[in-house]
Amino acid sequence: MTPRLIFVHGIGGPRRVERDRERWTRALAEGARRAGHSDAALGLADGSLANVVFAYYGDRFQRPGAQGVAGIDVDADETVLLKELLIETVQMHRERAGGLDDALLERALAQLQPRERSAQGTGDVVRRAINAATTLLGAGPWGRAGQWAGGKLLIRDFAQVARYLARSEKDSGGHALDERVRQPVSDALGSGPVVVVAHSLGSVVAFETLHGRREPVRLLVTLGSPLATRGVVWPRVRPAPPGTPECVDRWLNFWDRDDIIVPRPILESDVLPNSAGVLPGSSRVDSDGLWVHTATKYLAHPDVAGPVMEVLRSWTSPA
Repeated sequence: MTPRLIFVHGIGGPRRVERDRERWTRALAEGARRAGHSDAALGLADGSLANVVFAYYGDRFQRPGAQGVAGIDVDADETVLLKELLIETVQMHRERAGGLDDALLERALAQLQPRERSAQGTGDVVRRAINAATTLLGAGPWGRAGQWAGGKLLIRDFAQVARYLARSEKDSGGHALDERVRQPVSDALGSGPVVVVAHSLGSVVAFETLHGRREPVRLLVTLGSPLATRGVVWPRVRPAPPGTPECVDRWLNFWDRDDIIVPRPILESDVLPNSAGVLPGSSRVDSDGLWVHTATKYLAHPDVAGPVMEVLRSWTSPA
């Protein structure tokens, strides 16, 4: 039986699914070669090693005719989550920075507070969040990246996290946004055992989706995951308190110290084991370049690709 590898993407704008599937596959193959699995990398590239599926849910976030500040459309409840998420991100990175760029991080926190009591509307909060995010992106390693296109794109991505966790925006059938986001991931998983690699917000989506799955996940890999963001994400993840899905045989979690989306990286401190005792095992990786949150940066790292290749190879190897 050919192994099945499921990629679950994270935050960001619309995607070209086949192109991204190929990009992620190439990055994983590069990491496999670095990890000493050159033959397996060839099998991954030609499709003989695994059937690779890219689970795309990004279109679920599109709202026809939506308007908002700088193209960021959130309601009042989602705006509260957006602000809380950014505050916690700044605070946690400030603690980890050890005083580095402390003045900039303090300024980012100040920018999130309204100057007047009347300035509490959704649009004002979003504008202040964009300003604070732009300041944050000028600190530490992100400052060397020239503030990575400014704070608007970062807040656009954070807004997707807030909208998912708000569990609102019901459609005509009564299905909330988070349900609609999980559906294509559930469809991609299909039947039979799989390996799942989930990035960023996709790690939250995959985590919740897998809790409704019975068939085995031989390996779950989470990359740049915000699951343990204690003030916003962790208390809103379902089921609560968060625990390893019963279907997961092994869970590896990877984080980069310069990943702005991961202020709390050690998932095993906050996740309960499943009945088989499986907990996530978190490992730090150091990627090259300035913007390290991208999935392909993680996938090309040998520490990430190596375990994935080992599971895929063992799947079809004789006992």
